[in-house]
Amino acid sequence: MSAPLVDLVVAVHDPARRVDRAVGSALTSDAPLRVTVVAHNTDPAGIEDRLGVLAGDTRVRVVALADGVRSPAGPFNHGLDLATARFTSLLGSDDELERGAIDSWLARAERTGADAVLTRLRHAGGGAVPTPPTRPRTRRLLDPVADRLSYRSAPLGLVSRARFGELRLAAGVPVGEDLPYVTRLWFSGAPIGYDRWGPAYVIHDDAGDRTTMTPRPLAEVFAFVPHVLDAPWFVTLPRAAREAVVVKFLRIHLFGAVTHRSDPALWTAGERGALSAAATAMVARGEGAERLLSRRDRVLLDAALDPDVPTAQLITAAARRREFARPGALVPRALRHALHREAPLRFAAASALQLR
Repeated sequence: MSAPLVDLVVAVHDPARRVDRAVGSALTSDAPLRVTVVAHNTDPAGIEDRLGVLAGDTRVRVVALADGVRSPAGPFNHGLDLATARFTSLLGSDDELERGAIDSWLARAERTGADAVLTRLRHAGGGAVPTPPTRPRTRRLLDPVADRLSYRSAPLGLVSRARFGELRLAAGVPVGEDLPYVTRLWFSGAPIGYDRWGPAYVIHDDAGDRTTMTPRPLAEVFAFVPHVLDAPWFVTLPRAAREAVVVKFLRIHLFGAVTHRSDPALWTAGERGALSAAATAMVARGEGAERLLSRRDRVLLDAALDPDVPTAQLITAAARRREFARPGALVPRALRHALHREAPLRFAAASALQLR
């Protein structure tokens, strides 16, 4: 095999996962490519059996990592440690790439001089994933604030090893381990391209244990927060960048955690305290980001900040914020912020345009 131009890493912890589908889809590209399959806390022989004839492809290698930690950060980082190519890329073992995706990413990098290239995302059922909600017109390169790159939470596509070879996912973080990675990447000042119309990264949901019906403790859910908000590189970012990151954390991660806990029995005193601590940390670093939220989001934020607010009131606030057509879901408390790029009206419009 010639020297690879791209090192693609697939992490897999169970031979029942469709890693054969993932690897086979990557090999549809013509570019010099090496696929490193990291068998995480599982016998590599079982993974090789699942791969079948693909295990014998000279572009594929299976390596083992037994760290006893239930986090994808370890195996992905192990694969990145082994990389030598110009670009790296990550692929979930449940997912796949449309034919020629990697070739398309490389062509975009060549045309634009980008050090990172975002891929288009879609669900296996065909629906587009509207993140990030970029400005509507195609541009050679993206701006991390104007194009709302914070809403792309995973480093899917290409990443230059020369520019970001030392960057790793947050070890020991069970959820959101890629958020410190992508936040630093998007706000690094490096040129970032978007393969907006190329072959997509396809997200599958056919794995039986991909999601769990029992929410994780909030201390685990928000373990990523200090890895971003307290990092020296974050506190020195421009105000607009910090504001953009925190409003996304509030809107997606904080409010999402409440929405997924509609059972009052889940809201112990410890969980309410963890929610309050995370909300307080986000607001403290957000440069007033909360002013850009809708009125209904502000009601939920106020309830999250104060652990003495009745749990029923917290759950009701989470349910009401999902009534998107209501005026309270469309405008901030202060109307002078209504047309800010992160305020609900422009954010919703940009998201809708991604689906066209």
